[in-house]
Amino acid sequence: MRGTPGAARVYILCVAVCAALCALPAVSPGAETPWGTLGLLAALHLACELLGRCRLLGSSVPIGAGSFFPLLLAAAFLLPPSAAALVAVPGALAGRVERPPAAARRIWRAAQLALTVGAASWAYGLLGGPGTLGGTGGAEPDLPYALVPACAAALVFSLVPAALDGGILATAERVAVRHAWRGAAAGSLGPHLVHALAGLMMAVLWRSSYGPVSALVVLLPMYINCWVFAQYHRRHAAHRATIRALVQAVDIKDGYTRGHSERVGRASELIARELGMEESRMEALRFAGILHDVGKLGVPTRVLRKDGPLTPEERRVIELHPEYGHEIVRGIGFLDEARAAILHHHERLDGSGYPYGLAGAQIPEFARVVAVADAFDAMTSTRSYRRGRPVPVAVEELERCAGSQFDPRMVRALARALDRHGWSAEANTVTSEEEQAGLPHQKRAGEPTGTAGRPGGPR
Repeated sequence: MRGTPGAARVYILCVAVCAALCALPAVSPGAETPWGTLGLLAALHLACELLGRCRLLGSSVPIGAGSFFPLLLAAAFLLPPSAAALVAVPGALAGRVERPPAAARRIWRAAQLALTVGAASWAYGLLGGPGTLGGTGGAEPDLPYALVPACAAALVFSLVPAALDGGILATAERVAVRHAWRGAAAGSLGPHLVHALAGLMMAVLWRSSYGPVSALVVLLPMYINCWVFAQYHRRHAAHRATIRALVQAVDIKDGYTRGHSERVGRASELIARELGMEESRMEALRFAGILHDVGKLGVPTRVLRKDGPLTPEERRVIELHPEYGHEIVRGIGFLDEARAAILHHHERLDGSGYPYGLAGAQIPEFARVVAVADAFDAMTSTRSYRRGRPVPVAVEELERCAGSQFDPRMVRALARALDRHGWSAEANTVTSEEEQAGLPHQKRAGEPTGTAGRPGGPR
C-alpha cells in the first residue's frame, strides 16, 4: 500500500474493519454457520476468479469479475449475512489486479465485496427471502413473491459498492465530493437485476430435492452467458477507446476544429434515427461521423494551419484527406460501413465532388448522411472570422443545395430531427488558436468559398 494516499489507506482500513465485523458472527463460538454450503460457494468463486486471470477460447481479453456476480448473489440468498460475506473473500484476494498497488486493491476488493454480499443477504432476509426458496419439507418456491426480495437484494448489491467506490474516488483519486457519488449506481442496477434472477434460479435448485449438484450444472451455461455479455461490453469499450484516441490525435493536429468530429457524429446519429436505421448501423454511422476527418493526420500540419488562401497544390493535398482516412481505418474491422463514409463524404450528388467524382446512388448511404451532418456543423459553428449561422438558416441553405450537392432525403431527415430534438448552440462553438491568442480575425486557410454557406469545401 506504499503508493496509496494516506486518506485512502485510512478509508480502506475502515472498510476492511467493517467487513471483518460483518463476518465475525459466522466464526463466533456457537454460530450455526452452514460451512458446507459456504465452503463450496467460496471454492466456486475462487475457481472463477482464478479462471478470470486466464485467456479462454482464444479471447484477447480476460474474463471480467462481473461474470461471477450471480454466484455471489446466490450466496446472499442461501446464507445468512455473516456467512455470505465470507464467500467473496478468498476469490477477491486471489483475483486479477489491473494496476498497482496490488495489495491495496485486493484488500479493498475483498472488503467491498464482503460488505456488499453481506448487505444484500441482510436485505434479502429482511423481506423473508429464504422462506421463498422452497425445499424445506418439500415446499415449492413461493413465486412470484420470491422475485421481490431478490430484486431488493440486487438494489442493495448496486448501492453498496457505488457508495464505497464514491469514498475511494474522493480519497484516492481526489475526485470532488460532489461528483464522487453522482449517478454511480444507475448504470449497474440493470445488470445486477439480471444477475439476481440467475442467482435466484441457482438458489432454488440448490434448495430443491436435486441438491447442489443441479445448481452446479446450471452454473456452467449461466457463467458462459455472463462471460459473453462481459466480453461484448469490453470489446465495445475498446472500440470507443480506439475512436477516442483517433479523434484526439486529429484535434491535436488541427485544434481549429476541435469538437467538430463529435458534433458531426451526433448529427449523423440524429439523421440515422429519423431514417429508422437499425441500432448496429446507427452506431457505425455515428463512428463514421466522428472519424470522417481522421485523414487530416496524413495532411501536413503547415497546410492545415496555414493562414490565408491555399495554393492549388495545397488544395489538392488537403483534398486527399478522405483517402488518407480510409487507409488509416482500413484494418479496423468493427467500423464496417463507416470506412466508405470516411472515403466518400466529400462526393456530391451531381458528380462534381471528390475523391472519385461519384454521383447519385453511387455514393454510399453513410457518406450522404455524413456529408449533410458535416456541412450543417460547419455552418452553425462559430469560427474566428465569422459567427455561426442560426440553425434555420443553415437548414434552409442545405435545402437549397439538396439535389445537386446533398441527398434531399438526408436533408429532410436532419430537418425533422432538429425540429424534434433541437440543437445546442453552446456545443457548436469552435475556437481557433488565433482567437485564443487574441489575433485579428481572418479567413481560415482552405475554408471553402463556394455556395451552400461553404459546406462543400475540403474542411
